[in-house]
Amino acid sequence: MRENDRKWLNSGFVNQEAILTGEIKDISEEKQRFYYHRNIYVQSLKLQTETRLITTQKITPVTNHFKKESFQIGDVIRVYGTWDNNKFLFNEYKVEKR
Repeated sequence: MRENDRKWLNSGFVNQEAILTGEIKDISEEKQRFYYHRNIYVQSLKLQTETRLITTQKITPVTNHFKKESFQIGDVIRVYGTWDNNKFLFNEYKVEKR
């Protein structure tokens, strides 16, 4: 059980190996069950980069101090993370000025 709690708490940690910049075209958010009573919050963003549309995901463990990030369609953001198959996982981002 401790091992699963550790995995749950670390589910939001992503190595920052790459950077993507793009405009948010679509946002979807959902709460998913991770392990028994442990949940994660998954925010999926479709980013339009200079070349293509890329699906990015921010995963956050739902704790007592959980606060969801607020994204807006049309914002240009820079995300820092890593590739997982065809998705880009990130945990840190910056909103770019227009």
